Amino acid sequence: LKKKKKSMASRAERQKITESFVRRTHFDLEEVQHVQAIFNALNDGKKIDRNTFREVLTKSFGMTDDMLMDRAFRAFARNNENSLGEEEWVLGLSVLLRGSLDEQAKYCFGVFDLNGDGFIVREEMFVLLKQTIAKPQTEEDRDEGIKDLVDLVLKKMDLDHDGRLSFADFEAAVHTDPLLLEAFGPCLPSAKSATGFMGAATLDLYTRRK
Repeated sequence: LKKKKKSMASRAERQKITESFVRRTHFDLEEVQHVQAIFNALNDGKKIDRNTFREVLTKSFGMTDDMLMDRAFRAFARNNENSLGEEEWVLGLSVLLRGSLDEQAKYCFGVFDLNGDGFIVREEMFVLLKQTIAKPQTEEDRDEGIKDLVDLVLKKMDLDHDGRLSFADFEAAVHTDPLLLEAFGPCLPSAKSATGFMGAATLDLYTRRK
């Protein structure tokens, strides 16, 4: 009888947690339960490590850039830990898949701000863009091309003309042109992959992974 009561109390507590996620995210009840089930399938309900997270970004969203995937992990991991708990997983996915423009601007800026100082400076832009530009005939040509691209980005997005991007610069530019969310590299899923992630096939994929 005690075990039964404990089990009932545990289920009630889980239901409260799930309902709190509904209130705090862009997911409905079934969708929260779906992403919770994926979390449990990935690591038996324990925390998700960096490698598992990267596996999800690659398999479900086609992301392949190691640096951007690592920065995405840091954006999800709010306490700067090396693993993700269920809360970080659910709240992070809400922004990644369904976030408002403001939420996704904050997320993308956090991904691109490589040293976390609140600014995206020329050196960071160069590093980020170098990952996305196809190699030309010589490395010198490539570097010159990236420097020119950095100049163009600053001209378009550096609203206070201080030679770097603050979050205010980035947010204002994104509101003018939402495509600038990924100005320094792909860090958001396509609409198709975001929709697919919420389908039953995704849960099957990660359940079979064990």
